[in-house]
Amino acid sequence: MRLNVMRPAALVLMVAAPSFAQEWIEYASRQDFFSVNFPGQPAIGALTYETEYGLKLPGRAYRVENAAGRYSATVVDYTNAETMHAERAAACKAAGAYPDICNNAGRADLRGAAVHASFGLIRRGSEVTYLASYNADLVEGIRLQLLNKDGSSTFAVIHMHEYRLYILEGTVPAGMPPPALFQQSLVFLDKEGQRIRYETPYSHGYPVPRRTR
Repeated sequence: MRLNVMRPAALVLMVAAPSFAQEWIEYASRQDFFSVNFPGQPAIGALTYETEYGLKLPGRAYRVENAAGRYSATVVDYTNAETMHAERAAACKAAGAYPDICNNAGRADLRGAAVHASFGLIRRGSEVTYLASYNADLVEGIRLQLLNKDGSSTFAVIHMHEYRLYILEGTVPAGMPPPALFQQSLVFLDKEGQRIRYETPYSHGYPVPRRTR
């Protein structure tokens, strides 16, 4: 599939609707370089996200809630994380702190971002029914399933790609099938709005693989 994003912020394409009354759409964000299927037009809100090592980073949440359940895509911008950590370490040393407590945690914060986000979902208190590594278009990630106290189920995927953390959650009522149309539709986009596909697995912090086209 070749996807072209024409609007400055987002493109909406109509796709076949399932048995629910709402129409599913293929939604693409040029701001955050991704595309995913939503059961309706998402509401978008800004947020501040705290990393494992205490940085406060900007992000956006794309959310839809209706009879089909609750669906969200949270994107956190880690672009300035390494610079912020370097500045924090330099300020710590300039203040005369003992050197061993002035470590630069920039690389660790980036490499562990997906695991930290997964732990954030787990510590909500739901029962973990599935946890595994997986990939979307060879971008490595984590897949997580939770059984919530109200009987609903949450299906989540987490990725770090090109300094952005992606957290997708689909929560469906008890007895409903998994939100596969949402969960399996994540696509990463480049600056031209084209779908990114790699020849070999992408793991943030390592050399970027060649693209297939």
